[in-house]
Amino acid sequence: MTPELDIHPANAGSHSRMPCPASTPAQNATDPFLFYYSLASPDLPPSGRLVLKQAIAYTAPVSCMSFTARRPPFSGTNRLTMLSLEHINLRRGPDLLLEDANLVLHKGWRVGLVGRNGSGKSSLFKLIMGELESDGGNINCPADWRLAMMAQEVPALDQPAIDYVLDGHHGLRTAERKLAKAEQAGDNHAIALAHGELDALHAWQQPANAAILLAGLGFSEAQQQQPVSSFSGGWRMRLNLAQVLISDADLLLLDEPTNHLDLDAILWLQSYLVQQPGALLVISHDRAFLDAIVTQILHIEHNSLKQYTGGYSDFERERAEKLALQQKMHDKQQTQVAHLQKFITRFKAKASKAKQAQSRVKALEKLELIAPAHVDSGFSFDFHQPEKLPNPMENLDAVQCGYRNDGIDTVILDQVTLSLRPESRIGLLGPNGAGKSTLVRTLVGELPTLGGHFEKNDDLKIGYFHQQQVDRLDANDTPYQMLSRFYPQWSESELRSELGRFGFQGNDVFASIGRFSGGEKARLALAMIVQQKPALLLLDEPANHLDLDMREALTLALQAFEGAVVMVSHDRHLLETTVDDFYLVANGSVSHFDGDLDDYARWLQQHRRDGKPVKEEKPSDGQDAKARRQQAAQLRQQLRPLKKQVDQLEQQLGQCSEKLLAVEAALGDEALYTDPNRKNEMNGLLGDQARLKKQHDELEGKLLDAMEVLEEAESATS
Repeated sequence: MTPELDIHPANAGSHSRMPCPASTPAQNATDPFLFYYSLASPDLPPSGRLVLKQAIAYTAPVSCMSFTARRPPFSGTNRLTMLSLEHINLRRGPDLLLEDANLVLHKGWRVGLVGRNGSGKSSLFKLIMGELESDGGNINCPADWRLAMMAQEVPALDQPAIDYVLDGHHGLRTAERKLAKAEQAGDNHAIALAHGELDALHAWQQPANAAILLAGLGFSEAQQQQPVSSFSGGWRMRLNLAQVLISDADLLLLDEPTNHLDLDAILWLQSYLVQQPGALLVISHDRAFLDAIVTQILHIEHNSLKQYTGGYSDFERERAEKLALQQKMHDKQQTQVAHLQKFITRFKAKASKAKQAQSRVKALEKLELIAPAHVDSGFSFDFHQPEKLPNPMENLDAVQCGYRNDGIDTVILDQVTLSLRPESRIGLLGPNGAGKSTLVRTLVGELPTLGGHFEKNDDLKIGYFHQQQVDRLDANDTPYQMLSRFYPQWSESELRSELGRFGFQGNDVFASIGRFSGGEKARLALAMIVQQKPALLLLDEPANHLDLDMREALTLALQAFEGAVVMVSHDRHLLETTVDDFYLVANGSVSHFDGDLDDYARWLQQHRRDGKPVKEEKPSDGQDAKARRQQAAQLRQQLRPLKKQVDQLEQQLGQCSEKLLAVEAALGDEALYTDPNRKNEMNGLLGDQARLKKQHDELEGKLLDAMEVLEEAESATS
């Protein structure tokens, strides 16, 4: 298929499309290793051309970036120093996302993009990258800027992880191929040029840079040499993040980069991003992460873009002040309107006052009404008072936690001693795969203890949140039906009111859960936990899929909760504001951590400086070599069915994703919604979309469970 390029003249209201012409070699001496695709129209001056800069055809695929866009301004000058969006309108199907939106982004700015789910954050990214067309307005970008966006999927490649990351560098691979081609041809002049390009790129330093990135994101030296296909989905996403970080782009676009990262990797990423000289646009629901890295906040609200200076906390304060002022001005104006209306009503029928009444009618018509302050968030809930608060709730004495599979025990955590009481508020720290989820699943009773003594109070009621609980929600159920089973005596208005506290309004209360997004399902799962009136909350990544407003509502609810909490989360703000004690899960053990999250960050830095892995090798137990080989073979045999299950689920999920993408691409056709003859086709596609989304969510849940079991089993046997 012939690729298409977008042309967007400044005086046009929408994009036009033309086939992409053949490529020609670059002539720019400052960038000799790239080809350029240029597209000119007889109707446009040279300054109105759109140029796409892309690696030459034989460059290896770079999944983090489909292309790097160069958009010279249409005003006739190429001296732009900032990216700007002017009067942008953007629709997705029938939904209006942006109207007359404007944005300015200078090099060196680090901007956090926030807004409720579905407001258009990811669509704005695609618009900037050229993957979407606007419905009006202009996009201007400096001619020499390179743009890179993190990919959301990673193919199962046999390529070593570090080589995959190096593929993300803008010119390295191209220059290497030029050198290889020149050497094969025996062209000494071309060889010299290629070496010059590699020197300019500091090519000798790039493998070390890639290794630093991978180490910061949690990959050991051995893992850096493993094939991409050997990693679970979450770890492959870390590879994508490393690949885009090494790209040397002038503008990085990161969509939820902290997803799939543990707290250790997030703390490292924060320190890395603040040292980068380029511009950054990042979508994140982690307010502590945003506070640590951004210089500006870009807020999507009411189909417009508003920029605020400072971090997320600064944005919250400034926005609250503006909303308070707006409400005050609205109230004052309403008093003025009421006074005018009262005068008009009273005197419009009196001839002696008709002139004055008419003047007030005109004044009222000219009055530009101030809207009342409105906040998108509709989340506000509390955990109900527990019916009983037993003390102690649970006691663990020298407990072994892990998995039992076909009679073989895999111990993940050994000698765990812990007592949970009503006042316990515990946050679990430690790297991915260290056993945090295993400990939580043991506390809830999902996993049997493999040794030691575990005692749970018979009167204890547990509220358990885990992604697998979310994925197991009945797709055919509705929020209304689920809540009515808790409160059959409640009226419809009472049920609607309670569901509204979790953001379910209007027809959503009767919608099938299978149609819900991950965030909506997570909110519903939390709503059901609230109704159980638990005394102990066991929360494994409760903030995943939740937007910032819902995270804040969860934070406030946990602060007021009267029972005990044990939580795993990579949301630093949530941990800092809701738990009192931290326990470190690492190296096969659980121990009290004497400090806060700043101390934990320093502890991690010290371990990295000392060259100590967070997860250390287990000491030798004196077995001879033959016994160790037998044990290793047994462990490999134990892991084999787990790996096979993960591979099968990944394949099924990939096939489902392809089908879902095809259906959603078909649903993106605007004519589908305006042509009455295609109504049946539209309904069929919507039905396919709902069915595939349900299947996708179920497979994703199963895959996450399988990968977690495999990851922790591998950690225990390493």
